[in-house]
Amino acid sequence: MDITFAAIIGILTVVIGILVKIIGFPDQFMKNYKRKSTEGLSSMFILLAFVSYILWTIHGYLQNDLVLVVGQGVGILTTGMIVFQLVHYRKKK
Repeated sequence: MDITFAAIIGILTVVIGILVKIIGFPDQFMKNYKRKSTEGLSSMFILLAFVSYILWTIHGYLQNDLVLVVGQGVGILTTGMIVFQLVHYRKKK
């Protein structure tokens, strides 16, 4: 079984993408929660990531690509939690 360069890149893309969504964003969420603040966090970055995950999920749905829908859907959930924190903690000021 020969593994092509494209297959290796595809696997790495999926693995790193999943790690960002199940480790990176939840870790940031917990730090925000413990501090009860999103100070120092780039609101623009989080909002752009959130919109990007939404658009990729829609694209995956339209292409009938379940892997894309599930993978990007997890991104919607994790960044959505941080978007909620941005709004929630900003109100308290």
